[in-house]
Amino acid sequence: MDLVNRYLQAVKFWLPAKQKDDIVSELAEDIRSQVEEQESALGRKLNEAEVSAILKHHGRPLLVASHYLPQRHLIGPVLFPIYLFVLKIVAVFYMVPWIIAWIGIAISRSAHSEQSLLVTLASFWTAFWPTAFFVIGSITTVFAVLERNQAKSKFMEQWDPLKLPPVRDPNRIPIANSITEVIGGLVLCSWLIGGMWYRTIFHFSGMSITLAPTWEYFFWSIILLTVIGMFASGVNLFRPYWTWTRASVRLVTDCAGSVLFCWLMKANILASISVANVPESKTAQVANAINWWSAKMFPVAVVACVVILGFDVYRILRIRMRDGHSGVLNAASGAC
Repeated sequence: MDLVNRYLQAVKFWLPAKQKDDIVSELAEDIRSQVEEQESALGRKLNEAEVSAILKHHGRPLLVASHYLPQRHLIGPVLFPIYLFVLKIVAVFYMVPWIIAWIGIAISRSAHSEQSLLVTLASFWTAFWPTAFFVIGSITTVFAVLERNQAKSKFMEQWDPLKLPPVRDPNRIPIANSITEVIGGLVLCSWLIGGMWYRTIFHFSGMSITLAPTWEYFFWSIILLTVIGMFASGVNLFRPYWTWTRASVRLVTDCAGSVLFCWLMKANILASISVANVPESKTAQVANAINWWSAKMFPVAVVACVVILGFDVYRILRIRMRDGHSGVLNAASGAC
């Protein structure tokens, strides 16, 4: 039934969040009853091609999901889920980074000029909205044209159930991620221990960089968190599934790492810079500028850390919901 599960997963992706579980359960019961009827008639298990024929008769997953979606006018229910999905991608990977970058620029301009922060932000919003409307309007126009033409084509009927993606377990940890984390931790520890062991002054060709004494606390904290993360990733290599314990450990280490990183941004860690044949006053200005920019990026660091911790909390809640659901099923089967 792996092909059936893959089909149900593909349908579920496009369904409304509040109804998807009920709809998929009903659809799964219908498909499996058809499979059982054919197996009873043939007196054997259906092969993959026969199961594929049943699924193809039901229709493309997006088309099946569209029957449960509310009717639209400009963009119909068949293309509307894809339209929303594209808008979300544009918002996350284009609009949001643009807004964050402009806020940083506005803060910098207001700090180096007599113009107030509110005036700078107002000028940004004046430029932002025309661009946002143009991007959203262009995407809407494209999908509106597709909506008018998709009924004339046979695109929705021409598909192969055998090409559906495999069922993905959200609680399975990709081995590639664990290997990358272990290798990254080894590289970081090797670099810190080999090049920065008990040192706050670093000499390069014609230049010396001096870190504040508090760097030693950061040094050992980074080493400790990296070792813990490497150990956890090593365990994940052999047991590649999220459990409540492992997800909680990840949340704790990410919390500690977030606090450490945000503290580092505000700690004025760069004490001084010395460059041959360059006045000390000039290098002091450079060091102060680096510390100043680091402190100004503190809000961005906080937002990034909150996002990471939000994913960690969501992972724990998902595991607890899964365990609770499994407990209910076990109790029900025991009662039977």
